[in-house]
Amino acid sequence: MSKINRRNFIEKSVLGAAAFTVIPRHVMGGNGFAAANDRVNLGYIGNGKQIYTLLNSIGECKETVAVAASDVYGKKLELFIDAANKNNANKGVDASVKGYHYYRELLERSDIDAVVIATPDHWHAQIVIDAAKAGKDIYCEKPMALTVAEGRAMVNATRKYDRVFQTGNMQRSWRDFRHAVELVRNGYIGEIKEINVSVGGPIKQCNLPTEEVPETLDWNEWVGPSLYRGFHNDLAPIVGDDKWGWWRGYRDFGGGLVTDWGAHMFDIAQWALDMDESGPVQFLPPSEPDQSHGLTMIYENGVRVNHKLWGTKDDNNGVQFIGTDGKIEVSRSFLRTFPDKKLAKADLKDSDKRVYFSDNHYQDWIDAMKKRSKPISDVETGHRTASVCNLTNIAYELQRPLLWNPEKEKFVGDSGADMMLDRAYRGKWDYTDF
Repeated sequence: MSKINRRNFIEKSVLGAAAFTVIPRHVMGGNGFAAANDRVNLGYIGNGKQIYTLLNSIGECKETVAVAASDVYGKKLELFIDAANKNNANKGVDASVKGYHYYRELLERSDIDAVVIATPDHWHAQIVIDAAKAGKDIYCEKPMALTVAEGRAMVNATRKYDRVFQTGNMQRSWRDFRHAVELVRNGYIGEIKEINVSVGGPIKQCNLPTEEVPETLDWNEWVGPSLYRGFHNDLAPIVGDDKWGWWRGYRDFGGGLVTDWGAHMFDIAQWALDMDESGPVQFLPPSEPDQSHGLTMIYENGVRVNHKLWGTKDDNNGVQFIGTDGKIEVSRSFLRTFPDKKLAKADLKDSDKRVYFSDNHYQDWIDAMKKRSKPISDVETGHRTASVCNLTNIAYELQRPLLWNPEKEKFVGDSGADMMLDRAYRGKWDYTDF
C-alpha cells in the first residue's frame, strides 16, 4: 500500500472506470459483440495452485489473452508468467505477460479489460472493489467473500461501476447439477422438505507456530488487510510443495470447508430453491460445542437444509434433496434419482421451467462481457451463497439459535451476532472506500 499513493490510484481508477464504461474496447465490433479479430486482455491476480486451472480453462476461450500477473511471492509469479506466456504462444497470440508485485500497479494498466482473482479469501473484497473502481470486469474465485459485509460491498461496487462479475461456482455450468436443479424446481420428486449438504467442518482459530519466511515471499503483503500472524508453510506452501494452502481452514484467511466446499454445494441448494437473492431465516447449531456437523438452516418456506455427512465417504461433497415423492443425490461424481432411476438421464418436458443454461463457465463470462449482461454466477448470486456459508460459521461459533433477515442482511434481535458480519482491517486497507 505504501508503494502506491492511494489518492492517485483512486483518481486514476475512477477516470478509467468512466472511460471503460462508456466505450469498452472489447465491444467495439457493434451490436454489443466483439469483432472477430478482437481479444480480451486479462490480468491474473494471485498465482497459487488454483490459478493454473483458471489459466488453462479461461485460456481455451479464443478471445482471451494473458497480459499481466500479480503475486507477492516472487517465485510463484515467475512460474506463472512462464506458463501464461506458453499458453499465449500455443494459441498463436503475440503477447508477453508482465509481472507485478503490487496488484494495484496491474490495475492501472488501461489495456487490461478484466482480472481473474485467485488469491486467498481474505483478499477478495479489497481486490474486487479496487478492480471495479479501475473499470475492470471480474472473475473471482469462490467463496466470494470472507464476511457478509464484504460480499454486500462487492455487489455494490460491481453495480456502481457497471462491471461484469463471474463467481467461480462453476458447478452451475455442469449438466448434472443443472439437471438436478431443474428436476427439483419442476416437482419431479414432489415438494421439497429437506436438503442434506455433505461438506467438511467449520472455521477454526489458527494455532500454527511461526516459521522462517521463504525467499521472495513478502509475508506482510500476503497477510494484507487481515490481522497479522507469522508465516507457516501450511498457510502459504513454498514453491515445490504441491499441496493446497490451508489458509482456507483458519479465521482471518478462510472459512473452513464450510465455505471452501460449501460455496459449491450450498450454492446448488440455493439455486434449486430459487434463493439467489435471498437465504435462510433461521440457523440452528448442534447442541455440543465440538461438533463439526449437525447445523440446520431453515428457509421461510419451511425447507430445512442440514449440514450433514449423509451416505458413505464416497458421498462427501454432495447434495441430497428429499421430496414427498422421491429423492435426488448429486455430486461431481454422480447424479442419482429415487425411486425412478431413469430421471437422472431423462429429458425434461417442453413445458418444464428451465434455469440459466451454461455449459462453459468461462466462456459464459466472456460472452457476458461482450453483451454487458449478467453471467450464470453473478456477483449477487455469489454473495448470497457465500453468506449462507459465513452465517453457518457464525452459528457454529456462537452455539446458539440465530434468526436472520435476508432482506436487511442482519440478525433479528442479536446485536452481538451482527458484530460478526464484518471484520476489522489492518493498517490502511479499506474495502468500504468506493
